[in-house]
Amino acid sequence: MKLIVTRHGETEENKKGILMGHTPGKLSNLGKEQAKKVALRLKDEKIDYIYSSDLARAVDTAKEIKKFHQNSILVLTENLRECDLGIHTGKSYNSLDWNTRPKECEDRISMKKRVKELLDDVYTKYPNKTVLFVAHDGINKQIFKLIMDQPVDFKIESQSNTAINIFELCEDKNHKIHLMGCTKHLE
Repeated sequence: MKLIVTRHGETEENKKGILMGHTPGKLSNLGKEQAKKVALRLKDEKIDYIYSSDLARAVDTAKEIKKFHQNSILVLTENLRECDLGIHTGKSYNSLDWNTRPKECEDRISMKKRVKELLDDVYTKYPNKTVLFVAHDGINKQIFKLIMDQPVDFKIESQSNTAINIFELCEDKNHKIHLMGCTKHLE
C-alpha cells in the first residue's frame, strides 16, 4: 500500500504558539494557501482514499486535496486526532516542559496504539491502493515511528505544515520511505 501522510495547514493558533489538542483550530490565510499548494502538489497522485482527522484544521486541508481527487473517498476519523492535551489545551506551547510530559496529556503509547489500529485496518482493507492521511504533527510522528519500527520516545523532528511524506507499506513489514518532510510545494 502506498501511504501519503501530510499535516494540516497553518492555523491561527499555530501562529500564536497555542496548544490545540482536540480543539478544531482555524486555518490562517497562510494555512489556506498551504492547503491549496499541497493539493496542487498531490493532484497527479492517484489517491484512492483520504483519511483525515475529524478536527476542522485537518478536514479543511483534506477538502482542498479532495478537489483534485473527486473519486476518492473521504473518511473522517478520531484516530488521527492530535494528542489530547487535557487541561493544557489552549495554553502556550512554551508553558509546558516537554521533557517531562504532563500527566494530564494523552501518553504517546495511547497515541501510537490508536494509530496502529487505524493503520492495520486500512492496510487490511486496501493493501494495493494509495491512501492519504491528513493529520497533525504529534500523531504523524507516531505514524512514522510505527513505519520505522521505533519506540514511542524515539525523537522525530516536528514537520512543517503540509509537509509531505510517502511510504510503501509491505506485508512483511519491510516498509520503504520514499519521501520525508517535503515542503517544495511551499517555495
